[in-house]
Amino acid sequence: MFMENKNLNIHSSIHSFTKEHHYGKLLTWKIHQGLKQGIKIEKIIEEVNWFWSSYLSDHFESEEQLLFPILGNDNELVKKAVLQHKKLRRLFEQPRKDLRVLYHIEEMLEQHIRFEEKVLYSEIQSVAMEFYPEQADEVYIFRPLKEWDTEAKW
Repeated sequence: MFMENKNLNIHSSIHSFTKEHHYGKLLTWKIHQGLKQGIKIEKIIEEVNWFWSSYLSDHFESEEQLLFPILGNDNELVKKAVLQHKKLRRLFEQPRKDLRVLYHIEEMLEQHIRFEEKVLYSEIQSVAMEFYPEQADEVYIFRPLKEWDTEAKW
C-alpha cells in the first residue's frame, strides 16, 4: 500500500512511476554529458530513440491510463501533464532530430519529471490515500531497464 521513500509515505500506485522517473532523469543527464563532451550527435540520437521506443512511450501511456484517472481527465494538473506528454512525443518522434531538438528534449523532459514529482504526484497521492487506500498495490509494476547501459560511455 505505502512505500517508505525519504521519510515520506508514498502510495503504491505512485511508487513504481517515481522509480521509473530515475531513468528519464538519467537520459537527460546522458544527453547533457554527450553534448558537453562533443559526442557525435548520431550516437546521442540513437540513445534517445532507443529510450523512447523501448521505455518512455510506454511509461507515458501507463501514466495516462492508470495514474491520471485517479484525479480525472478534467483536472488542470492532469491536463498540463497530458499536454507535456504530447509535446515530448512530438519531439521524440521527429524523424530528423538535430541539436536543437536534443536540447528541447533534455530541457522539457527534466521540467516534466520535476512537475510530476513535485506537483502532480502530490495531488494524486492525496486523492489515492483518501479513496484508494488498499487497492493500488497491483496497479503498475516497476520495469527495470536491465538492457540499458546506464553509464554514459561516450
